Amino acid sequence: MTPRPVDAVVVGSGPNGLAAAVTLARAGLRVTVLEGQPTPGGGVRTLPLEGPRVPAGEGLVQDVCAAVPAAVSGSAFFEEFDLAARGVELLVPEVSYAQPLDGGRAGIAWRDLDRTAEGLGVDAGAWRRLVGPLVRHRQEVASIALSDKRSVPWSGAGTPAGAAAFLQALAVLAGPGGERWWRTEEARALITGVAAHTITRIPSPAAAGTAAYLGALAHGPTGWPLVRGGIGRITDALLADLRAHGGEVVPDHPVRSGPDLPAARATLLDTHARVAADLLAEPYRSRLRSLPVGAGVCKLDYVLSGPVPWSRPEVALAGTVHVCGDVGDMRRAEAEVAAGRHAERPMMLLSDPVPLDPGRLGRTGLRPVWAYAHVPRGSSRDVRAQADAQLERFAPGFRDLVVDCVVTPASRMAEHNAAYPDGDISGGAISLWHMISRPTARMDPYAVAPGVWLCSASTPPGPGVHGMSGLHAARRVLRALGRPVPSLAP
Repeated sequence: MTPRPVDAVVVGSGPNGLAAAVTLARAGLRVTVLEGQPTPGGGVRTLPLEGPRVPAGEGLVQDVCAAVPAAVSGSAFFEEFDLAARGVELLVPEVSYAQPLDGGRAGIAWRDLDRTAEGLGVDAGAWRRLVGPLVRHRQEVASIALSDKRSVPWSGAGTPAGAAAFLQALAVLAGPGGERWWRTEEARALITGVAAHTITRIPSPAAAGTAAYLGALAHGPTGWPLVRGGIGRITDALLADLRAHGGEVVPDHPVRSGPDLPAARATLLDTHARVAADLLAEPYRSRLRSLPVGAGVCKLDYVLSGPVPWSRPEVALAGTVHVCGDVGDMRRAEAEVAAGRHAERPMMLLSDPVPLDPGRLGRTGLRPVWAYAHVPRGSSRDVRAQADAQLERFAPGFRDLVVDCVVTPASRMAEHNAAYPDGDISGGAISLWHMISRPTARMDPYAVAPGVWLCSASTPPGPGVHGMSGLHAARRVLRALGRPVPSLAP
C-alpha cells in the first residue's frame, strides 16, 4: 500500500506516536502513521495468547509489553483525551502494588495511604512523612516527572509544594543513607520495588525519581489501574480518534532506511533513538547513537490453572507485584544486570488481571499472568527456570498451576516491536543525566534533524504509557508550522 500525500508522517504507532498523530490530526494536518507490525499499538497491544499446551479456542489474550498503565492518571495528554469518555474502563485495584518477602511477609501498598502506613507498624509515621506530601501534590509531582525537562512545569498553586515534596523524596531515596529512614524491611522493600521499575542500579537519583512519582500515583484515586479487556483498548481509543480526524494507519509497513520515508512537511519517529539513527544522515545519526542502549527484559506470558498462591493472601489483591525479595536481593539483581550478567534471582514484575477483570479468564477457566524479568541487554537466555523459582519462593505451589508459558527473550523483543532493540523497553539507558539529556544534551531534545522530530521514550520524559513524549514533540511541530495546539477533549 502506497501512503497518500500527507503533512505529517509518524513512524511507529506506540502510545507516543499515536498521541502525536492525534494532536496533529486535530490541528488539521493530514497525518499518516506507518507501523511495521500487522497490528498497531507498539508496546500497548493486546493479542491472542496461544501456546502448545493451551486448548484450542481457550480465548486468552496477552498484553504484549505494558500491562499496567500506571502513568495514565498523571498524564496531561490522557487527562484531556479522557479515556473514560471514550469507553476505556480503567479498573482500580484495592492494592496498587505489593512486595512479597520471605517467611510469608509482604509490603502492601493499599491505594489508601493511611491503610498502607498502618500496615507498616513502626514505619507508619515515616511513610506518611515521605509519601504523604507526594500524594497530596501528586498532579504537580506528575507534571514535573512528565515534563520536557527543558521548561518549568506548572500545574497550579501547589506546584512549589509538589516540587519540594519531590526533592525531599529524591534526597531520601537516592543514596544508601535512605535506608536509615525506615526501620522495617517491609517499608524498605516496598519503596525500592517501585524504584526498580527503572531497570538500573539502585539506589540512584533516576530510580529515586521513579519511586517518588509512581509512588505518589499509587495512592491516588486511580492507583495503578488495569484496563478491562487488556491495555490494547487504549490503542483502540487513540486509533478511533485519529481516524475520526482524517488520519490513517498503514500496518505492515516497516521503515528501515531514509528512502523508506515518504515526503512530508514533518516526520515524527516513535522508535528507539538507535533505530531512528538508521533513518538519518550524519551528523544526526551519530548524535542519536550517543544514547546508550539500556538493560533488557525477558517477557513471560504464563497460563495458569488457578490464581497465584501467594504466601501472603493480600498480595493477590495487587494489580502489580514486584518479585525479587528484600532490598539486598533487589540491589544484587540490578547490579548483576547492569554489569551484563544474569541474576540468579532476577527482579521481576508480575500482573494477574483476572481478580479485577474476570472476563480475561479462558473458556475452560485458564488465566493469563503477565510477567517480565530484568536481564542484560541482548540476552538470548530463556530465564523461565529462574522466574519459576522466584515465584515458587513467594507462592509455594505455583509450579503446579503452570499449564504453559510463552517466553520472549530480550534478543527477540524487537521482533514484536522494533523500538525494543536488545530488549531495551526504556528507550535507552536510565540515569539522571540520560533522563534529562535523552537523546542528546540539546535545548530541543525532539528536533533531531531538519523536518524530523523524535517522539519516543528516547526523549523526555522517558518510558511509560503517558503519551507525553508524543505531545511534547507535536507541540513543537505545530509551532514550527505556525499552527495552534488543538483541544484533545472528546
